[in-house]
Amino acid sequence: MMKLPPSNFLPEILPMRIIVSLLLLAAVAPFATAAEPTPGDKQAAAYFRTQTANIANAPLAGIDSLEAWEAKRDEYQQKLREMLGLDPWPEKTDLKATTTGTIERDGIVVEKIHFQSRPGLYVTANLYRPAKVDGKLPAVLYVCGHGRVKKDGISYGNKTHYQHHGAWFARNGFVCLTLDSLQLGEIEGKHRGPYDDSGQWWVNRGYTPAGVEAWNCVRAIDLLQSRDDVNADKIGVTGRSGGGAYSWYIAAIDDRIKAAVPVAGITDLEDHVVEGVVSGHCDCMYWVNTYGFDYTLLPAMVAPRALMIANTDADPIFPLEGVQRTHLAARKIYQLYDKAPNLALTIIPGGHADTQPLRIPAFYWLQKHLQGKTPPISDVAVPKFEVEELKVFDEIPEDEINTKAEETFVAAAEPAKVPSTRAEWEQMSGEWKQQLFEKSFAGWPQEADTAELVDNSSLEINGWHIESFTVTTQAGIELPLTRIRKKQTTIPNTQSKLVLLDQAQWEQMGEEIASAEKQLSFIDLNNYGTVYVLAVRGIGPTQWNQETKPEIHLRRRFLLLGQSLDAMRVWDIARTAKAIAKQDAISQIDVEASGNFAGLALYAALFEPSVGNLILHNPPVDHREGPYFLNVRRFMNMPEAMAMAANDLDAPRSIDLVSDSPELIDYSNRVKEKINVPVGLPVEAPAVRLK
Repeated sequence: MMKLPPSNFLPEILPMRIIVSLLLLAAVAPFATAAEPTPGDKQAAAYFRTQTANIANAPLAGIDSLEAWEAKRDEYQQKLREMLGLDPWPEKTDLKATTTGTIERDGIVVEKIHFQSRPGLYVTANLYRPAKVDGKLPAVLYVCGHGRVKKDGISYGNKTHYQHHGAWFARNGFVCLTLDSLQLGEIEGKHRGPYDDSGQWWVNRGYTPAGVEAWNCVRAIDLLQSRDDVNADKIGVTGRSGGGAYSWYIAAIDDRIKAAVPVAGITDLEDHVVEGVVSGHCDCMYWVNTYGFDYTLLPAMVAPRALMIANTDADPIFPLEGVQRTHLAARKIYQLYDKAPNLALTIIPGGHADTQPLRIPAFYWLQKHLQGKTPPISDVAVPKFEVEELKVFDEIPEDEINTKAEETFVAAAEPAKVPSTRAEWEQMSGEWKQQLFEKSFAGWPQEADTAELVDNSSLEINGWHIESFTVTTQAGIELPLTRIRKKQTTIPNTQSKLVLLDQAQWEQMGEEIASAEKQLSFIDLNNYGTVYVLAVRGIGPTQWNQETKPEIHLRRRFLLLGQSLDAMRVWDIARTAKAIAKQDAISQIDVEASGNFAGLALYAALFEPSVGNLILHNPPVDHREGPYFLNVRRFMNMPEAMAMAANDLDAPRSIDLVSDSPELIDYSNRVKEKINVPVGLPVEAPAVRLK
């Protein structure tokens, strides 16, 4: 049973028959069978198809000349680095490279190495080289996929799972550095945050483990170039599955890679979002898509360097069709360079597996482009060592930060200073608003039309006038909106409030309706002539499948599009408030909400002047607990948002806060003390009133 908000939130009692009529008017969807998609599922699926089509092949779609591409390439590379959490570009600190042992067998030497890509961020690796080296050799960076090797609770690292690749390269005249990944290394970090809901806050930080893997690769190249036995101008990269993805990222952000063979590591947004293969991938595969790019950008960024895309024809998580679309998009850029032969597509039969038929083309390609020769490949890649032999650490370093890399890899903004003047506050709040537009809410629709209310039906009963509307907040998103008015009241109808319902409150209404003996109290009509009730997307009639995994991966699809579910709900609230104001010919409507939805209402107020006073019940104090917007913690937090809403010099409003956390309003009220009070608010009134 849901704990209802405080009594001042829900004091009015409506007769049971009115509530039943209300819900009928609101077009509550009938229950669907387990095998039948709900209306919410269908709406979401259509939405994702449309949104994916809008950014398919972005930003390559408009490129029609080499000059146009080269004019934008550096910008795209910088944005890609930013979306990996690598902006500003991190300092290249001392690697503190250490060899803990060597093995020599069958004409090759394995060096057991660790280095620190950042202080305390350890990378464990095995370096394979020929036992006899004459001069400088080309080098291959081998990045590992998800091949866990763990015995008796000890992780030996996925480098040991992929050892046969490094051994083959060493036997054939290469130096090969095989890296452990963050999650599956000897020190076990995390690749999963939004994937399993253990780290939804990663979204707010703009953090992805793909950025850690990319940075570890950057520093691995530094290590290779520092060696006397490596030709610094002949470095390639390959890897499969997760390693295929990391191969893409390092080749795209670091031009020192001269040849690349990502294996089973890419497909386009259509596959990830529309076809749903996102459910088969952890968070290490994805950038934070701030700029709404498609993954077809990655191979284009490698052009005109040598690139082979390798995949199978029946890989369930890298479907063939998306791989082919990605190749075609890249081919256009290679053709602009007149370097089409530098791009290859290799497809062999099979599923998602590390097989010899996939390895041979990769070996051939890297020999051709790094060694300048194409001898017959007569030997196979087979493991040569026991995993215990390849372990780097005897003990895990006490200063490691691998297990908490997500906390520090992308820095969170420090609490904001209190401005000295109104002008300084206007500058600060203006910069935050601009950053929100560009970094957190860039996925909002670009159309300028106003959402319209469609009047469905109405009834009058026992002194109440109840009307049902549908509000379309963007193409394909139709939401239920109900208006409730007392027929006999001295309060003007223009004194209005919008109440936001979360899923728990919606379900509570259903529970109470099911009991014929109970009445439902859910709306405070005190001081208001009109109250609107809104269920945003994913709530009530538009709720989608709530089984844990499907629901999580549905929310992840928003992220892949450069959106977030919470950000799009802010859009729903803002557009609904604007539509109501237009419909009722009022300048503002107050908004009341609780929990995470109170946070959404707060942000809606920053962007929609039609949002008036706010009544907020226990909003999150810190964005770590929500709401979840891309990148927001890189520049601000909830106290700054509260201050922006409460000290908006263009749209003065009051905020009533029901909370046990006074720290949420401290900054806001300190700001108010330093700036001139807007006309209409008494000098002694705080910016936010804590109740």
